[in-house]
Amino acid sequence: MNSVAAAGPLLAAGLAAWLFSGVAVAQTASPVPPSAPVVPAVQPEEQASRDILVMLHLPAPHFRPDGYHGATYRDDAARAARRRIAEALAREHGLALVEDWAMPALNVDCYRMQLAPGQSSAPVLEALAHDARVKWAQPVQSYSAQAGSDPLYPVQPAAQPWQLTEVRKVATGRKVLVAVVDSGIETDHPDLAGQVAIKENFVDGQRYASETHGTAVAGVIAAHAGNGVGIEGVAPGARLMALRACWQSPDGATRCNSFTLGKALNYALLHGAQVINMSLSGPDDRLLQQLIDVARARGIRVVGAFDPTRTDGGFPASYPGVFAVAAEGAMPHAGNVLAAPGRDIPTTMTGARWGMVSGSSYAAAHVSGMMAVLSELKPRMPLTELRDSLVTGATSLDLCATVTRFTGKCTCGCTPANTSTSAANYVRTP
Repeated sequence: MNSVAAAGPLLAAGLAAWLFSGVAVAQTASPVPPSAPVVPAVQPEEQASRDILVMLHLPAPHFRPDGYHGATYRDDAARAARRRIAEALAREHGLALVEDWAMPALNVDCYRMQLAPGQSSAPVLEALAHDARVKWAQPVQSYSAQAGSDPLYPVQPAAQPWQLTEVRKVATGRKVLVAVVDSGIETDHPDLAGQVAIKENFVDGQRYASETHGTAVAGVIAAHAGNGVGIEGVAPGARLMALRACWQSPDGATRCNSFTLGKALNYALLHGAQVINMSLSGPDDRLLQQLIDVARARGIRVVGAFDPTRTDGGFPASYPGVFAVAAEGAMPHAGNVLAAPGRDIPTTMTGARWGMVSGSSYAAAHVSGMMAVLSELKPRMPLTELRDSLVTGATSLDLCATVTRFTGKCTCGCTPANTSTSAANYVRTP
């Protein structure tokens, strides 16, 4: 049961008052203004409705990227030839060539092109699908975030059920690299300072910005433990890749599209991510599916937030091999969906603050933290074996019991069920 809810309305109200009165004091003592998103003249979601992506083959195997495009890509004489092909395709179909991005994880160049006003995408995509110069073409689709002992540690819903204090005696996710594909993270937040190893922006027409959703997700995963302020992340030893592929709209919603997400996933694959958190949902997308396929083939744990408004849970949660996560109590229809704390979660907020959040975004963040802890223990465990090793409690996943199963050591107040020493035979003691 949620700690705040269990304590009753008065305690919940008191906690909220303490949280936000504490914010005011903190800001007075040391002002840290929230970073406002830079809004371009044309919002990315408005562009996306007229954009398509066209994939051209990269030259094979010698390609060795060391950045977004890699030194060999910048020096590649064939790049100019592929650019000329893209320009010709744009002219032939009445499109505007906007930009290109190498996707070496898929061995393609990705060109973003824009339809003319009033031009229908269907005939253009059909023609491109039959063009021998094109590997494939697709629309740019839209995605949205699934929102819904430090001072706040006692009221964190995962603190006691997941026995985080005991788990940290065994593993903290030390040095595991977790890619947070989301809106911008406030990297100098008191609970996140030093936790972000890499910060990159993939949103067109905007500079990097600290935003609400990404900052809240990051705190659940890897906020400092024992620093005397705020909360404690599930995997405080992990390091984050802050990959800004989403942006905070003026209405407060967090949105992304196929192109920005594809660039971020490609970057995560090229730069050693061991866990990828995608607390967002939208339609199936060929580019993103293929990038996730590469991640799965490399043993990378991809975590997606279950969307209760979609019958299949939404993409990427619905995609095979992705760890789909819903907030406990949400009762998703799909039997392969994991449950984790996702209601009344205290976490980090922009402006050096803390606040309460709810939704499957934050349930997914709990599981990404869990994957970081398990990756420290067994980084090469196959994904199917990892999923089969997860222990489910009465209402959600049980991190401590899962760690016990991984290590064969009873670290969480459990006792052997029989004389066997097999980790699977340990049971939790109430």
